Amino acid sequence: MEYLSVSNAQKCILESVKFSDVEIVGLEKSLNRVLVRDVRANRDLPPYDVSAMDGYALRSADLAKVPVTLEVIEDIKAGDMPTKIVQVGQCARIMTGAPVPQGADAVIRVEDTQAVSENNVRIKFAVKAGNDIRSKGEGMCNGEVVLTAGTEITPGVTGILATVKCAQVQVYCRPRVAILSTGNELEDMDDPVDPNKIPNSNSYALMAQVQALGIEPALLGIARDDPAELTEYLQRGLKFDVLLVSGGTSVGVHDYVRPAIEALGVQMKFWRVDMKPGHPLAFGITTKTAVFGLPGNPVSSMVCFEQFVAPALRHMMGHTRLYRRTIVARLTHNIKHQPGRTEFVRVTLAKEEGGYAATSTGPQGSGMLLSMAKADGLMVVPAEKTGLNASEQVVVQLLDGTVFQNAADFKE
Repeated sequence: MEYLSVSNAQKCILESVKFSDVEIVGLEKSLNRVLVRDVRANRDLPPYDVSAMDGYALRSADLAKVPVTLEVIEDIKAGDMPTKIVQVGQCARIMTGAPVPQGADAVIRVEDTQAVSENNVRIKFAVKAGNDIRSKGEGMCNGEVVLTAGTEITPGVTGILATVKCAQVQVYCRPRVAILSTGNELEDMDDPVDPNKIPNSNSYALMAQVQALGIEPALLGIARDDPAELTEYLQRGLKFDVLLVSGGTSVGVHDYVRPAIEALGVQMKFWRVDMKPGHPLAFGITTKTAVFGLPGNPVSSMVCFEQFVAPALRHMMGHTRLYRRTIVARLTHNIKHQPGRTEFVRVTLAKEEGGYAATSTGPQGSGMLLSMAKADGLMVVPAEKTGLNASEQVVVQLLDGTVFQNAADFKE
């Protein structure tokens, strides 16, 4: 099979995976899920013209000459219905959200008035018709589509669903994901410390990346470098919607994963990508399972997850925005690059005037997991580049922690 570019590999994966099944969940459990169907308003909101301020509802024509004193004919609180019609020279004291009485066409804020007596108020300024009134149906109109299919349920969307009394929500299911690590050299979490072994960090780093997407994966453990044992573990994994296999996808004589999954009926789509780190990435499918053969080096595994697995999982859950957000930053130092492969350099980001500065986290070896732990993002070095120069503008793919910032970076 030929080596694929990063973009072609992403395209191949997204064309191969399918939307998940559909389920109905309670609104309280729907956050970050994706709507399957359009949602329509079940009422006009507001149901009538309401005041946007605490003040007085009045006739704008009565303010042709100000200041002017008007008679206060009633108090209208939110939840009350007006009982009187505002006539010439009259007004009604009104609270925010209360219905505007018949006869009135504007509201003036209480700050722009002066009480003369219990039943009279002095108006200092003129206002136009419609001032500080929220019109009937301004927020939504009965029957209109307020949320379209494919919308991700955010806190704001949750508020809309509650407004239209949508207590049960039809959403795409979360894929069932299994994670398997392979290799005789691995030491699992419960094993005694052995300086000759390598801790199984991949399973847990991948677990956290999957959890960050709102999915609780199943950890299958470690399959040793034995074809029969590996086949047994793979058979378990192929019962899931997505199987992530870490290690054993390269070309060594003991890299059994690819032949083992092919023997189990997995149709291989590709098994190498022109990227660094993460070159020996494999991808295949069965009628029900998408199988990712991820590199054994921990950084390579995590970078491949960000570029290929996360977009696939989000696609399966119905999302339309599949990839990490990118920003442009100023590179603080020179970067060497061997042309031919797209490289993802782990960087930290610092706020500076006019944007951000990107700095490498240090040595970029694919086994140096601290480079991922420190990273704010992945700087993308295009395959054709021979290097990048200090102060050059670069594209950085943001990682999870960049959603938030320090108080010092917040400017009103």
